Amino acid sequence: MLVDDQVLLRTGFRMVLAAQPDMDVVAEAGDGMEALEVLAGTAVDVVLMDVRMPRLDGVEATRRICAQDDPPKVLILTTFDLDEYAFSALKVGASGFMLKDVPPAELLGAIRAVHSGDAVVAPSTTRRLLDRFTPMLPSTGNEPTSAEIGRLTDREREVMLLVAQGLSNGEIAARLVLSEATVKTHVGRILTKLGLRDRVQVVVMAYESGLVRAGGKG
Repeated sequence: MLVDDQVLLRTGFRMVLAAQPDMDVVAEAGDGMEALEVLAGTAVDVVLMDVRMPRLDGVEATRRICAQDDPPKVLILTTFDLDEYAFSALKVGASGFMLKDVPPAELLGAIRAVHSGDAVVAPSTTRRLLDRFTPMLPSTGNEPTSAEIGRLTDREREVMLLVAQGLSNGEIAARLVLSEATVKTHVGRILTKLGLRDRVQVVVMAYESGLVRAGGKG
């Protein structure tokens, strides 16, 4: 599903996606409110969501979508690399974000990655976003989050810290001298124990809990 208030942009994205044998554009919307209305009657796997739109912006639309039972994955499309709207969308459940001028091949790869449950935010960009915006957030109280992280094993905490620093499964495997499959298993257990949707939310929780501090490592 394409959600953007610029018809020309939606047309361009639709042309790129329609040429793929494994993708179908099943719905479009011009703002967040229309997106919610369309989703009520249309089965969608992935939503490409603009953030700055009239009536209902992409952040609030993402929050409402991700609060639903078995929601589609949401991939935020933004004009700006360091965008507070993109960070807010990650916090409420988006699986990642991409710049609107991303090369088509990267956009297609991101959609496939989101659909399979992987993170699609470049680690360096994730870190810059969090370093910039986390200190500005009001405290939500760290005790519950710290207690949740306390349920992790020492190895899982170690993996979580490396995920939060932006390392891929392959890089974590090399750092810890583990197989990539083992790292993937650890990441899956972390997500389950903490009740998180994906790696992006692991990063956000690591910052909010103090496991990783803005501007540096844990």
